[in-house]
Amino acid sequence: MSEGAPYAALSPDVVLAAVDAAGTWSDGRLLTLNSYENRVFQVGLEDGGFVVAKFYRPGRWTDAAIEEEHAFALELAAAELPMVAPLAFDGQTLLRHAGYRYALYPRRGGRAPSLESPDQLEWLGRLLARMHGIGARERFQARGTLDRATMIEAPMRATLGSALLPAHLFDAYRFAAGRVDAAVADRIEAVGPVQRIRLHGDCHPGNVLWTDAGPHFVDLDDARTGPAVQDLWMLAGDDAMMKALLEGYGQFRDFDPTELALIPVLRAMRQVHYAGWIAERWHDPAFPTAFPFAAEARWWEQHIADLHEIADDL
Repeated sequence: MSEGAPYAALSPDVVLAAVDAAGTWSDGRLLTLNSYENRVFQVGLEDGGFVVAKFYRPGRWTDAAIEEEHAFALELAAAELPMVAPLAFDGQTLLRHAGYRYALYPRRGGRAPSLESPDQLEWLGRLLARMHGIGARERFQARGTLDRATMIEAPMRATLGSALLPAHLFDAYRFAAGRVDAAVADRIEAVGPVQRIRLHGDCHPGNVLWTDAGPHFVDLDDARTGPAVQDLWMLAGDDAMMKALLEGYGQFRDFDPTELALIPVLRAMRQVHYAGWIAERWHDPAFPTAFPFAAEARWWEQHIADLHEIADDL
């Protein structure tokens, strides 16, 4: 498969054949679901049901890291947490077909949570506390840590090495991102040590689906080791929302309030990472289509200005 177009060979026929190879016979119905990092499809089955097929981006995670993702999802599901976990076939959840690694999941529908509702936020807080209680039992070995190396240094290198960053902005970007990195390092040192646990890692509202029976979580693709607050701040748009989340959280697990001081750090790292992610993936034909603004110098000028503002605020 081409490095420049990692999914060029992933045709509908290949997707359906992969589902069939697992022994879950498809009926030809195929719907592409929203995903940029991986490729995800809803596939109809001959028995009238559906599975979701997730094809992993080549080279992003090792087999061991993907298997840790799956094991964590299964551990959460076994503890009766509403986590959509991969299906196992002959004891294996990580499958292979036509040079691709993939997994099959049960289809679970739902709608976006109503984050203006204190009741829903408290519910989510209770579930995240239970998730973190399980996450604290042991550490990831292959998935890495949410830290400056992963979220700032590597994305900076990707951006600086990409033709997407206009040449005349190279030094300006390097200086601005360096300021953010230094400010993040200072804030982390000032906050001091906090507990690091296994996390969902990307717990934004799009990865929480709500049904009449309540919420369930999907997509542990960014699961890493990090502070508990990482799974809270993206659901809390303001202090009142965070208070409601923590009200529920505290019913099942103690929360270290020191971690709240890390929220600006986590926001800053995500901002740097986002631009680096786009730059690193620009060779994938899906990215210029999805993020056309990143090809314009004015977007990078604004990004640099935003980085300076972030550094000032930290």
